[in-house]
Amino acid sequence: MESNGHRRVKRNDHHVKENGNSHVPNGGEDLDPWTAWAYKPRTITLLLIGACFLIWASGALDPERDASGDVVTSVKRGIWAMIAVFLAYCLLQAPSTVLIRPHPAIWRLVHGMAVVYLVALTFLLFQKRDDARQFMKFLHPDLGIELPERSYGADCRIYLPENPANKFKNLYETLFDEFVLAHIIGWWGKAILIRNQPLLWVLSIGFEMMELTFRHMLPNFNECWWDSIILDIVICNWFGIWAGMHTVRYFDGKTYKWVGLSRQPNIIGKVKRTLGQFTPAQWDKDEWHPLLGPWRFIQVLSLCIVFLTVELNTFFLKFCLWIPPRNSVVIYRLILWWLLAIPTIREYNTYLQDRKPVKKVGAYCWLSLAICIVELLICIKFGHGLYPKPMPLWLVIFWSSVGVAIVTFLLLWSWHPHLIIGKKRR
Repeated sequence: MESNGHRRVKRNDHHVKENGNSHVPNGGEDLDPWTAWAYKPRTITLLLIGACFLIWASGALDPERDASGDVVTSVKRGIWAMIAVFLAYCLLQAPSTVLIRPHPAIWRLVHGMAVVYLVALTFLLFQKRDDARQFMKFLHPDLGIELPERSYGADCRIYLPENPANKFKNLYETLFDEFVLAHIIGWWGKAILIRNQPLLWVLSIGFEMMELTFRHMLPNFNECWWDSIILDIVICNWFGIWAGMHTVRYFDGKTYKWVGLSRQPNIIGKVKRTLGQFTPAQWDKDEWHPLLGPWRFIQVLSLCIVFLTVELNTFFLKFCLWIPPRNSVVIYRLILWWLLAIPTIREYNTYLQDRKPVKKVGAYCWLSLAICIVELLICIKFGHGLYPKPMPLWLVIFWSSVGVAIVTFLLLWSWHPHLIIGKKRR
């Protein structure tokens, strides 16, 4: 028994040395001969290839080639090259996360893109609001122009008798808005990330409350009651959460037994195995348990607050920096946040389930929180003077009461075990 165990340890050590990571790739399966090359480090080779590319792109051996170019073009090319070099470094050397599919290098690249985004936000934070708006033109030529904000609550009538063309014009335009589909897809993705239905409904209702809270500041938060309650919560959010939780149950009940690409019997099997590389190697159950104790309740509540803050930042950044909703910059940001949220949620849940006395959150959790904070600071700094209407008094009283109620609840919850112990001693 000892000799067999010793041989297994040696084989695992071989995997560790061969891949340069402390985990076994592909979810613990043996390296397939057809794909083993993708998990062997070739950092020096890629460094030399990258150096050759820089020599060609920069004209280092032919300085006269770019002599006639203007300064703006040279600066833009230099910045993009700087970002490319940093992302190449992250692709090869950045810390790995708990995710290994489709390849650990993909998540290292996501880490690098998030760092670039954080650095760009920090630069933007130190600018004046007008300069920051004009700077956005470097990202997209259509930016830097003040745009009217659309209000969804100007006319909340469902039936319009005076409109001969379409008496249900308001309902029709709302139902067939492209953001309805985006809403459903967004909540489907959140369900796959969170994997807890009660927590998802807290986030769903919580965001509608955020819209109600800040509707005096952002015009597009002014929605009709039937748009906010029926269309958003009852239809879009419910359907997205329902579809997402069914996806979660499918992967949770699936038997994970991965066979290498070279051992697939036919071409159909090889295609399925190739596509399967983009699915989880194994499915981890998330155990949030917000009622486990006062401290766990605060930790899960903090996750909800950060989640809602990231979503609110989307709308406030668009408003402050004059970015239209359909602009590609908004789409790129949402894609980056979605990619970053995948390892972040996994790391944070692992952190909560860890029973070690000394522990710390992962690199992706730290990075996500840092980005959220800097985005919020930009919204606060650039928002000065843009919101002349004060928050209604009833909202101030409502949220103050909620805060006092939560603090009181946590204090009573924390002191309850001490009171029980005191009574037993008597």
